[in-house]
Amino acid sequence: MSFFAILIALLLEQARPLARSNLVQGGYRAWTVTVRRNFDAGKAHHGWLAWIMAVLLPCAIVLGIFWALLQLIGWPAAMLWNVAVLYVTLGFRQFSHHFTHIRDALDAGDEFAARQALADWQQVDASEVPRSEVVRHVIEYSVLAAHRHVFGVLFWFSIFSALGLGPLGAILYRMAEYLSRAWSRKGAEGLQAPTSERLQSAAAKAWYVIDWLPARLTALSFAMVGSFEEAIDNWRVYAQRFPNDNDGVILAATAGAINVRLGGEALRRRDAAYGEEGADAQWENGSDATPGREPEMSHLRSVVGLVWRSVVVWLLLLALLTFARLLG
Repeated sequence: MSFFAILIALLLEQARPLARSNLVQGGYRAWTVTVRRNFDAGKAHHGWLAWIMAVLLPCAIVLGIFWALLQLIGWPAAMLWNVAVLYVTLGFRQFSHHFTHIRDALDAGDEFAARQALADWQQVDASEVPRSEVVRHVIEYSVLAAHRHVFGVLFWFSIFSALGLGPLGAILYRMAEYLSRAWSRKGAEGLQAPTSERLQSAAAKAWYVIDWLPARLTALSFAMVGSFEEAIDNWRVYAQRFPNDNDGVILAATAGAINVRLGGEALRRRDAAYGEEGADAQWENGSDATPGREPEMSHLRSVVGLVWRSVVVWLLLLALLTFARLLG
């Protein structure tokens, strides 16, 4: 049931992508604001209580509906509920329009439009970023977005579905990822009641734990469909230097898989999440960049192929597991 739910959700999302401003995301955003205002009192246990409350209610609702449909109507209705949850949490079209817009602008030679699209996507100042750096940033952001919107969701959905918990894994993963952004220092800017450091820390640590294994499986899948030895070597070197950085593992494997020089984005994310000093300065000096060629337009096509080949590998693996389970 999980394989067919994933396949249908991916096809549906490609045919009719979910609007960026939708009721589901708007409702959850309002819920997290309510939780933060009522439970964020500045102490460590308050931070964890707020995170649990923000995640617990939506997970309970999703799981309760799944079990009710399964018991009262049967597995077809439960599978349709899986498809509905995956449609909201899974898919390329939730971020691919940014990638396409920037790539088309660069192809047309309109670097101003490409920089503006990058700035709009990530809410950063890209006005003085050179062309090669625009390409590098697009690769980094796109690979991380593919992991968070596709591979990480696939992993936790498959695990929880195999345990009889339906789409619980998909909603848990996406909520943890959202809270890590919404309750970070960057996400808290402009709020009337700033998010406390305790709450920021709780959201970042919970996200690190939940994303630890999916990040490494994504890196492994990129290595398998790309240049395996270089990807694994980059991964090993980076993991030794920065053992607590999930995003960096993915970027290091990507850099080796397609032979491109990457670095910096994971360090900035880590600095924002954990408050570590010096990460930005290290990146600006180029000391933490991976080996490889300077980013070029051809690398954008390579990234697209890398991600889609990885998706095929994951789907084939799930299909084989589903087939084996049916035969067993």
